[in-house]
Amino acid sequence: MNTAKPLSGYRVIELGQLLAGPFAGSLLAYFGAEVIKVEPPGGGDPLRNWRQLKDGTSLWWRSLGRNKKCITLDLKSAKGQELAARLIDGADVLVENFRPGVMEEWGLGPERFKTTNPGLVYTRISGYGQDGPYASKPGFASVCEGISGFRYLNGFPGEAPVRPNLSLGDSIAGLHAAFGVTLALLSRQSSGTGQVIDVALYEAMFNLLEGVIPEFDGAGVVREPSGTTVTGIVPTNTYRCADNKYVVIGGNGDSIFKRLMRAANRPEMADDPRLADNAGRVKHEQEIDAALAAWCGSLPSAEVLSRLDEGRVPAGPIYNVSDMLEDPHFNARGLYEQVQINGEPLKIPAMLPRLCDTPGETRWPGPDVASHNDEVLGELLGLDEEQRQALRREGVI
Repeated sequence: MNTAKPLSGYRVIELGQLLAGPFAGSLLAYFGAEVIKVEPPGGGDPLRNWRQLKDGTSLWWRSLGRNKKCITLDLKSAKGQELAARLIDGADVLVENFRPGVMEEWGLGPERFKTTNPGLVYTRISGYGQDGPYASKPGFASVCEGISGFRYLNGFPGEAPVRPNLSLGDSIAGLHAAFGVTLALLSRQSSGTGQVIDVALYEAMFNLLEGVIPEFDGAGVVREPSGTTVTGIVPTNTYRCADNKYVVIGGNGDSIFKRLMRAANRPEMADDPRLADNAGRVKHEQEIDAALAAWCGSLPSAEVLSRLDEGRVPAGPIYNVSDMLEDPHFNARGLYEQVQINGEPLKIPAMLPRLCDTPGETRWPGPDVASHNDEVLGELLGLDEEQRQALRREGVI
């Protein structure tokens, strides 16, 4: 196996806080990039204090901050901006997720680096993008998920749209940013120059809408929320079993449907010509769902899943985090990595995708604030101890 990582040798400067930009930085660092995260002096990234804390630091941070070299700079100060510019001049990639215009206010916009670092891949993440009438609006993930069209589809007819209990818009935007970075680095190999990547949270979620746009433009159909089902594909739903646990069943292939209904003791429905294809099943969705709901409700979930496994029907349980950690398949696939925090073990999720020859890895968990100030500012920028102490006294670091 090749021990080199796909992004080894690339240096990334991560500016910004919380989730979208830092998640992109985590992906790049996991696959070998040297990621230098710049945080404000004092408390650092606010995410360090979010949700469950241990020894004063967020457990989430230990995962999101993995493999990063963490330094502090006051980017609102002239000296902080100067040092940040020097770091960016020596980098391959910049990732920032400030409000559009902030980097320009600090003298750190893309134009600043056109001549000093023409190969720079300048990656920008914001709620609504760098231009357009909404560019200056604050754009948190929850709001952007709503305007993107995603939230409208997520819920039950006649009820308020539901949000997943995750900052999905941020994570999806971070994925788009990391993908954009790799595309731009590939392009740079032939062009020799970098470019600006403009990722908007609402557009990242818009990118997930499948056929919603052409179905409306071509047929005038507005796809509506459909609860636990998917519009136009039958059967695919969630069912409660006799032990009050839920299972998900996807029996929407023609041959799969036949196997599903035989497993559910409804052979007459398996052979019903009305239900032989998806179009027919959509017309009779309520009848099919009623039969499957009754069957699942009569058996414990383990028995339901066992019978469906025997029938080669796609089905599975609804897992919580405890279920996932105990599951043998999750463990066999290496979805957990263990790090040490103050001498105690902590499991964090592996990052995907899985590469057989050049896999990513966690080299260290999210470090404390300013852990790498001396290394980066001293060794990389050449500031001696006296200069660093002066910056500390001035509150720049």
